[in-house]
Amino acid sequence: MSLAELSPHYIRAIAPYQPGKPISELAREMGLDEAAIVKLASNENPLGVSPKARAAIAAESDELALYPDGNGFALKSALSRKLGVGLEQIVLGNGSNDVLEMVARAFLAPGTSAVYARHAFAVYPLATQAAGAIGIEAPARDFGHDLEAMRARVQRHTRVVWIANPNNPTGTLLGNEALHAALAGFAATSAVVVLDEAYVEYLDAGRRAPSLEWLREFPNLIVCRTFSKAYGLAGLRVGYAVCRPEVADLLNRVRQPFNVNSLALAAATAALDDTEFLDQTKRVNDAGMRQLTEGFARLGLDWITSAGNFVAVRVAPGGDAMPIFQALLRRGVIVRPVGNYGMPEYLRVSIGLPEQNEKCLTVLGDILGGR
Repeated sequence: MSLAELSPHYIRAIAPYQPGKPISELAREMGLDEAAIVKLASNENPLGVSPKARAAIAAESDELALYPDGNGFALKSALSRKLGVGLEQIVLGNGSNDVLEMVARAFLAPGTSAVYARHAFAVYPLATQAAGAIGIEAPARDFGHDLEAMRARVQRHTRVVWIANPNNPTGTLLGNEALHAALAGFAATSAVVVLDEAYVEYLDAGRRAPSLEWLREFPNLIVCRTFSKAYGLAGLRVGYAVCRPEVADLLNRVRQPFNVNSLALAAATAALDDTEFLDQTKRVNDAGMRQLTEGFARLGLDWITSAGNFVAVRVAPGGDAMPIFQALLRRGVIVRPVGNYGMPEYLRVSIGLPEQNEKCLTVLGDILGGR
């Protein structure tokens, strides 16, 4: 017998998550100069790390022989002040992905199920499957969440409903009234609702859902956010959940000790205070979104209106975008194919700096024009 057969069948059936291709890997494969490669594949902040976070990392580096604060008191205190929630409501994760895994471990098991939308973040079905639970996919509406269809698919054994807002990889955004009404409907079920707001900082204030206020109304709600996107700390991996204290207690029971490292804790705490960097990030993203979508329009391409720091563009109507993706790689432009999300005609392009966006548009135009 193979040792692999000792693993549960639902673990052996998992198709591992495929991250965006690193610049160094493409340089090795194609013999390209790393400095000339543009990576617009992983929704990273093109401005890099905030100055305040960088200074905090340097100051913390002398303490690396010591374990981090396993409770993350300084970061949780900063989040508590900024968000207006209690310390006992905050759970820290090694990226928000870690928090999603905690939810799966705390609430899912064989014989239970979770509901998620078609075209939603790939980690939802992966986390569900890793817990041995049944994944129930609801059809999308215009590439976004169909909340009524999701509610209709909740079963008596459903324990988790995953909702991304804005959604990755499509960038679609749910209206606040519709989202609130859906949460009221899910409150009558036996499921917790995970509202994944990884891209919330890219929204204008008037478009943001008052999700943290809704925690008082919906005890089954868990709000997840991250420092990997707008705060520019993807390499340090730090995210968090805000929920009712009794839910946070459950998540902390399955949370690994010292799951957030010292540099991440220090950098995230400092980044929260760097409003100038966050404002600049949003300005660059808004301008970059206009630059890319106007460029797509000139190329005669359709795209999905996005509220995130990326946009899904239809480059192969009725066909497969992979040949175009491969051609972009050969020219030193890394974007993200999304065929695994049921969108084979599309590529997802992260918003970069103006010169990065321009190179992507120029190379894409050359490829589509047969040059």
